[in-house]
Amino acid sequence: MEELRVLVFSATFGAGHIRAAEALIETISEKSPNAKITHLDVVAFISKRFNTLAKNTYIKLIKHTPKLYGMFYYRTSKIRHDSLFQRFINVLGRKEFLDYIKELNPDVIICTYPIIGVILGELRIGGVLDCKVVSVVTDYGVHNQYIHRGVDLYIVGCQDVYDGLRAEGIAPERIKITGIPVSPKFEKVLNREEVTQRLNIKPIRPTVLVMGGAYGVLGGSKQICKLLLNSEVSLQILVVCGRDEKLYRTLEGLEGRNPMICYGYIKNVEELMSVADLIITKAGGLTVSESLTKKLPMVIFKPIPGQESENAHFLERIGAAKLAKTEEELEETITHLLCHPEEVVSMRKAAANALPGHASERAVEHILAIL
Repeated sequence: MEELRVLVFSATFGAGHIRAAEALIETISEKSPNAKITHLDVVAFISKRFNTLAKNTYIKLIKHTPKLYGMFYYRTSKIRHDSLFQRFINVLGRKEFLDYIKELNPDVIICTYPIIGVILGELRIGGVLDCKVVSVVTDYGVHNQYIHRGVDLYIVGCQDVYDGLRAEGIAPERIKITGIPVSPKFEKVLNREEVTQRLNIKPIRPTVLVMGGAYGVLGGSKQICKLLLNSEVSLQILVVCGRDEKLYRTLEGLEGRNPMICYGYIKNVEELMSVADLIITKAGGLTVSESLTKKLPMVIFKPIPGQESENAHFLERIGAAKLAKTEEELEETITHLLCHPEEVVSMRKAAANALPGHASERAVEHILAIL
């Protein structure tokens, strides 16, 4: 398709929305090399100062007062589309959006962050916006701020989200189950032995990958590493600290009977997942989708109330993950799984069967089809 114009809205509240957007952009560029693609942080577009304040508040909430964040998540999910508060949200930055969209004149707008899809859906219903609007749900539960009857297409990760959208009156032909879009590099099968040698990792030990998200928000990362370092089970630990430099410096000084390698913000997560036997992580939609794509069994530690709890329950139900709510439960779970490798194999099979595969490619095919 020539001269395809695509506008992608995401947000930096967690890295997942950005990664989903980048995965779709990468795939669109492969399928339509002439496409003109514009990618914007939707909140920063409205106000850079507010975006910085809101992002810092978000990180502090999920790090220090996760229950408060959970209350916010579930209460905002109950906001009615005809409520005064929702109408207020819908007019935020409306003129700027319309002026910008008119200048770009896109064929399709793809939203990987909630709220913006609702705002654009309202503009579609009102006849103010005439391009297609696609909402990509980046979790395994449905939040009300993803849903609006003016949205042309929903890209969802699983049947549960499909059913949730149908219950809200969304027509079935507007919902496509593709899996949550992840970068195509996670689809590639890597040679574990080659990656192990390149990363200078010991090949004979079970390998546990610990990931705290882009901002290091996995609760108790230091204590998790202490538990693994001194575990009676022989293993090796790979820890990704993301952009949390303080956490990185803290972990570097830890020692124990088991070896550990610390990483900061990296771009080869797919390689670490390829050599890992288990991953301990938060339940962000993109991280767990990448893990499922790599068929990597998960241990979810203290999922944050809200979308992470929804994701964690989905993973536990399909058999691809175990949940640990305390450090004691975590230690027992890791020890049990490493002493019973047949259970890890079973979890790996469940992860392999969880998604259709090639989620980003499937999603882009459906997006191009509505044009």
